[in-house]
Amino acid sequence: MAPRTLQIACAGLGRMGKRHAQNLLHRSPRSTLVAAFTPDPAEVEWAETNLVPYGVAIYSDYDAMLAHSGLEAVLISTITTVHAEQAIKAIEAGKHVLCEKPLSTDAAICQSVVDSSLAHPSLKVMCGFSRRFDDSYRDAYAKTAAGLIGTPSIIRSQTCDKIDPTGNFVNFAATSGGIFVDCSVHDIDLILWFFGSTGTSAVKSVVSSGTVALHPELKQYNDADNAVGIIEFYDGRVAYLYCSRMMAAGQEDTTEIIGTKGKLVVNGTAQKNLVGIFDASGARRELPAHYYERFELAFVHEVNEFAAACLDGSDLPMGIQGAVDAVRIAKALQDSLVSGEKVRFDERGGRL
Repeated sequence: MAPRTLQIACAGLGRMGKRHAQNLLHRSPRSTLVAAFTPDPAEVEWAETNLVPYGVAIYSDYDAMLAHSGLEAVLISTITTVHAEQAIKAIEAGKHVLCEKPLSTDAAICQSVVDSSLAHPSLKVMCGFSRRFDDSYRDAYAKTAAGLIGTPSIIRSQTCDKIDPTGNFVNFAATSGGIFVDCSVHDIDLILWFFGSTGTSAVKSVVSSGTVALHPELKQYNDADNAVGIIEFYDGRVAYLYCSRMMAAGQEDTTEIIGTKGKLVVNGTAQKNLVGIFDASGARRELPAHYYERFELAFVHEVNEFAAACLDGSDLPMGIQGAVDAVRIAKALQDSLVSGEKVRFDERGGRL
């Protein structure tokens, strides 16, 4: 008798949704992709070639997909503006939920997803912060938790995307919440994770600054293509962020955790693989072309561990409340970018 698998649907078949759907089909042995949702005709055409032959039902109506017979869980990978609404609908329909980050660009709306989750304690609800599932970050976290570098006191972290010659992200800026919410939310989640390993810290203040160096169109959205931010905590610890949309060589996501007895660096010298190139132009290494290439296996681990928690009734590898905290901090950094002023918090997390 074959072991039972999680009957799951994929909502959204854009670039990231296609990857999730393929992972569910071919790289998640405890999941069975039974349905997918997309209102986009081009994505439906892709699904008819790549999903339907495997028995996946395609829906253009989200509510109809939720009513699919035997459906147990939904992976949400639609546009950010509908993440929260679709997550809550799925929870209220009795489905486990794995939602791409962020739950929303508004912390209060993020909190509504958490509240819905708390009202349905039998369901597993998780926000997909992929770096928590990356082998290197997990190793660094385990070493930090074991006290290898003493007490982590400073974290420097960056998310730097390769230049997009199409400028598609400029149009995305209208709904992304800004570069801190879209890019740095990953780094903020890491900071809360690593600093939390030695006791939860309350954020005291944030301040940020940025520049529009390559895409002047971003000014209309009060956004930047390069920005830095500083997060101060009440216990004296500090985090420094850098985010960029214009790395010429490729994806550069690096984190440095500095402790009282040493430091750890994740991906300090970004590289696609272990091949070195030595030619007339000099010695060099290639970089990953984009975020997914760098964290491909992390996305696979993410969906497999989510499925295991749903099927086995075990704890999720991360709590959902952190998804609210990360957006609250990212939104404050974005506001500081626009105003030029420091944003302060009380010790309960409320903005002053």
